[in-house]
Amino acid sequence: MASLSQFHASHSFSGHKSITLHRNPRRIDSHSSHLIIRATSLSSDNSPALSQSPSSSAAAAPTALKHRRPADENIREEARRHNNCTHGHGFCAKYVPFNADPSSTESYSLDEIVYRSRSGGLLDVQHDMDALKKFDGNYWKSLFDSRVGKTTWPYGSGVWSKKEWVLPEIDSDDIVSAFEGNSNLFWAERFGKQFLGMGDLWVKHCGISHTGSFKDLGMTVLVSQVNRLRRMNRPVVGVGCASTGDTSAALSAYCAAAGIPSIVFLPANRISIAQLVQPIANGAFVLSLDTDFDGCMQLIREVTSELPIYLANSLNSLRLEGQKTAAIEILQQFDWEVPDWVIIPGGNLGNIYAFYKGFHMCKELGLVDRIPRLVCAQAANANPLYLYYKSGWSDFKAVKANTTFASAIQIGDPVSIDRAVYALQNSNGIVEEATEEELMDAMAQADSTGMFICPHTGVALSALFKLRKSGVIGPTDRTVVVSTAHGLKFTQSKIDYHSKEIPDMACRFANPPVHVKADFGSVMDVLKKYLLSKDSKI
Repeated sequence: MASLSQFHASHSFSGHKSITLHRNPRRIDSHSSHLIIRATSLSSDNSPALSQSPSSSAAAAPTALKHRRPADENIREEARRHNNCTHGHGFCAKYVPFNADPSSTESYSLDEIVYRSRSGGLLDVQHDMDALKKFDGNYWKSLFDSRVGKTTWPYGSGVWSKKEWVLPEIDSDDIVSAFEGNSNLFWAERFGKQFLGMGDLWVKHCGISHTGSFKDLGMTVLVSQVNRLRRMNRPVVGVGCASTGDTSAALSAYCAAAGIPSIVFLPANRISIAQLVQPIANGAFVLSLDTDFDGCMQLIREVTSELPIYLANSLNSLRLEGQKTAAIEILQQFDWEVPDWVIIPGGNLGNIYAFYKGFHMCKELGLVDRIPRLVCAQAANANPLYLYYKSGWSDFKAVKANTTFASAIQIGDPVSIDRAVYALQNSNGIVEEATEEELMDAMAQADSTGMFICPHTGVALSALFKLRKSGVIGPTDRTVVVSTAHGLKFTQSKIDYHSKEIPDMACRFANPPVHVKADFGSVMDVLKKYLLSKDSKI
């Protein structure tokens, strides 16, 4: 097993105390090694290296400054120059049938355009775990930690900082990235204490991202691979998806950045204006179809089987490779400690499996010793997984999804149902649901404590309320709720709630503006009444 340092020598300079020289080990992130003088534990080019010995720690060793790249060279060109100086690392990945029998020999190169196995089942991306295991868990933790917050291409991305675990064979020059990921893990101190009696509640704000949702994490991987295929002269003219909003926003943005045509199938009048405008602004070819998401999905699958359009929906397992990095990132943000629970909204159900896969890879490669329990939260108006779970996994039936404020998970026939079941069964997981009133109330409660979340996060918080009430989740359990999109995409739903304009909904936590006459006395009267309600000492 490779250690963190392969070269360590002491040397004395005339007129100075003894200091330590370090040479970086052979780099797996395509940066050449440097001989540098330093007293730190990480090198300037983001690779782990051994810190100086205790005997020399008192010496204030000078640190060699990293030279700035030439003024006429950008970060992609800098990465290209480093790549030309290095050898391959030996990591690889391939498509295999999802959850196949161990005796199966069916597999496909990631450079093939294939979405299903020969039997019609889902595919999964399988990594060469033996090659990855040649480096121990501490090596991977140090490597990933060393890349956080950097602008070194492409490792400054929260996804591509884990490149060896995502698409190990892609050239950095083919990568299309907006430095996505590295999203805020928010300590929900007031919300947890006031509403749930919890002190260790966290919200992973995946919506604080380039296009405002977690879909960026997967789309950077998929569009990068398409970029590679096009440079290999494979028959790919454009990339297409069916979408409830967020997928189309991510696809159109990344395709625009790469100069690749994008085609979007949207259900007419079923997504927010904020979501609709994103693909339009990014130059996508948008088809507004008089059907729901499931109808759009059926059409895009038929179209991509006939035209040279690459399918970008989560049926394509490449996206899940990017989405799984959010799970790794959560562990990283907890200094590689494992939370007790992770609650994830579920619609097409690829994300619950992606999180499971990220956690499981960390366990298998020795970064952690267990995985958290997973909870998938569904809107009651689109709840096929919940009904399947309540049946004891004995009778899955697709449903006709009814309208929900959590529009991105308004899906009645999820593509990744088998992946979700696998993830939940292997993590001792749970499925919960939330009514429209429950999810909107939860969203309003969270917003009142300083957040600004989407309705889908309201679904996940509603599930948390129920699991706390039943005692399944304890008051001291470290719990992470995954927020999948930014609240600014769903302002109309918030306006409707606080205006109390939603039929058959009490909107208990509404906070409408107070209309007051424009004179000093009226304003003073209203303010005194308000302040008295907040502080009895006035």
